[in-house]
Parts: sequence; C-alpha cells; structure tokens
Amino acid sequence: MDVFGLLGNPVGHSLSPPMHEAAYDQLGLDARYVTFEPDPADLEAAIDGAEALGITGLNVTIPFKQDVLESVDADELATRIGAVNTIDFTGDGTPTGHNTDAVGAMRALRDHDVTLEGEDAVVVGAGGAGRAIAFGLADAGATVEIANRTEATAHELADEVPGATGHGLETETLTDLLADADVLVNATSVGMESDETPVPADALHEGLAVMDAVYQPLETRLLRDAAAVGATTVDGAWMLLYQGVEAFELWTGEEPPVEAMNEALRSQL
Repeated sequence: MDVFGLLGNPVGHSLSPPMHEAAYDQLGLDARYVTFEPDPADLEAAIDGAEALGITGLNVTIPFKQDVLESVDADELATRIGAVNTIDFTGDGTPTGHNTDAVGAMRALRDHDVTLEGEDAVVVGAGGAGRAIAFGLADAGATVEIANRTEATAHELADEVPGATGHGLETETLTDLLADADVLVNATSVGMESDETPVPADALHEGLAVMDAVYQPLETRLLRDAAAVGATTVDGAWMLLYQGVEAFELWTGEEPPVEAMNEALRSQL
C-alpha cells in the first residue's frame, strides 16, 4: 500500500483526504491519504520519519510551507516562490519539494477559458497564496500587479516576480488597477466564512475574470459582485482541486480522475 498524506498544524479542517481517496478508489489504487500534525519544532524529524516509514508523498500546508524547504531538494519553481506544498519521496536521496499551488491556480483559470498570456492581472495579497499565484501568472505570460495591505510587502514580492509592480490596497488604487485589468485574483483570506470583500464592487467590470482563493463559502461576496457585472467567476475550490490533481499526478504518474476528485471535494463544501 502506498501512503500519502498532509503535513500541517492544524489539519483537521482539510478537504484533501476525501479528494485523494476518491482518486484511489476510482483507479483501484492500493493507497491511503492521511493527515499528520507534528509540533512545529519537530518538522525535520517528521520529514525524516516519513521517509523512513516509506511514505510515498506528502502535501504541506500552514505553517510548514516555508520551513520545509530546509529538508527537501526544492525544484526551481518552489525555490523561486519560497514555499513547498508537495513532497515526493519516490526518488533516490533527498526528498524533492514542489509547489503545485501555482500550477493549480493557472489550471483553474484555464479550465474556465481564461486567457493568461499577454493579459493584465491583479493579485490581491502578497502572502503564501499570493506569491504562488503571482509567479504562476508571470510564468504564463501575464503582466502582474500586486496589491497588498502592507504596500512594502507588495513591492518586495514584485521585485522577485518578473515584470511585476507592487501597490497598496487603497480603494482608489484598486479602482485604477482594475479599470484595464483582464484577470483579478483574491489571494487573501478576506471573505472566508464572512460576507466581506477586499475589492469594491464598483471597480469590477464585464470582461474581467475573477478568481477567489477562498472556498468557504464557495460563493464569496467578491464572486457575487463579479457575477452581477457579467465577469467570469472562478471559485476557490477549483484551485484547491487542481493543486491536488498536480500532486496526484506527480506522485503516481497516473492520469488523475479529475471529475471524481472534484465531486468528492465539492461534496464536503
């Protein structure tokens, strides 16, 4: 049996187990997906233990995505982003670290027929999700504008992302940025289990594609406002789905059963 899992603290809220278990069931794989919640001081020991026990792969979530870099051989994208969310133990030597958040977000947008190359994209938030999405958009050929509550952090990230520019999160700034934007991504937690939005409704417009990384609730206030003006909307479960799909493919080499994974994920929301 192959054992996969999620490393984080806390992880009790995770929707990854049913999503991955559905894929194993669909393909008839002898595998299980479990959660691990080590003390942050024991992270290195947890990675060593997982390798010793023959665990095939781990997803990584808060608060370990940055710290785990010290225990893996990170690929080029994960190194640039500065975070690992997927570890592969199947090779020889040091486990390899990857970031499927960036690719997952881009697949979520493309799945909704959103063009990225040559487009103007605004990313709200410069934290972990914002970093991954900003790099993903830039690699896909978009021009990236990063808006963050702490403007200095937006500038710091923009200095790392090719061609990006950093900004504050003032209403006037967002309105100006979005006037000519093609893509908007909320990479903050604003709107999670609350009726709040980081973007004023009157800054949204038809022709804009809006993705919200928040998936609880699925229909956030931002997405409701976007739909009201005729914008394309992409809920956060799509990003969660496709980062898992990418991890599954990396670990197993199998064609992921995307529909089964999506149904299992959404049944939990």
